[in-house]
Amino acid sequence: MQDPSAYIKQHIRTVPDWPVAGVQFRDITPLLSNPRVFRVLIDQFVHRYFDTRPAAIAGLDARGFIIGSVLAYELNVGFIPIRKKGKLPFTTVEETYELEYGSATVEMHTDAVQPGDRVVLIDDLIATGGTMLAGARLLQRLGATVIEGAAIVDLPELGGSARLRAAGLPLHTLVDFAGH
Repeated sequence: MQDPSAYIKQHIRTVPDWPVAGVQFRDITPLLSNPRVFRVLIDQFVHRYFDTRPAAIAGLDARGFIIGSVLAYELNVGFIPIRKKGKLPFTTVEETYELEYGSATVEMHTDAVQPGDRVVLIDDLIATGGTMLAGARLLQRLGATVIEGAAIVDLPELGGSARLRAAGLPLHTLVDFAGH
């Protein structure tokens, strides 16, 4: 088999001009619909975290739930959903972050982690880094240690991965795409 990152990358669909003109949308749904590719994808993360076994995997709403929950299952650790504001039914802690136009807020349950828990924070893609940084701040406010941020795709030209590393978050991505 070829290099797993190259194999994964060739199964990511680029949709031009979506959701707006000029954007090259990186669509991971082909990775998910092909059982072999999906297994290769998940195995890349399982092998990375198998020996360093975190206490939990935190997934960012919504595509981070897909990868994160399967990874948590495979590692036999808990899964923590970090959701958009207003979606969680119990007591929450929230973090607001800036978007290109406006802001957004993510939340998680106050009992999702315990002080000292080692957590991997995962999403499908890193663009500007705002959502992942907000998720990391939530986990840290509750006393968890975010051992690494992880994603399938990095869009380095948008500056998110550099921003996350500058904020002190170790980062692991499988593939990167030039441009937007």
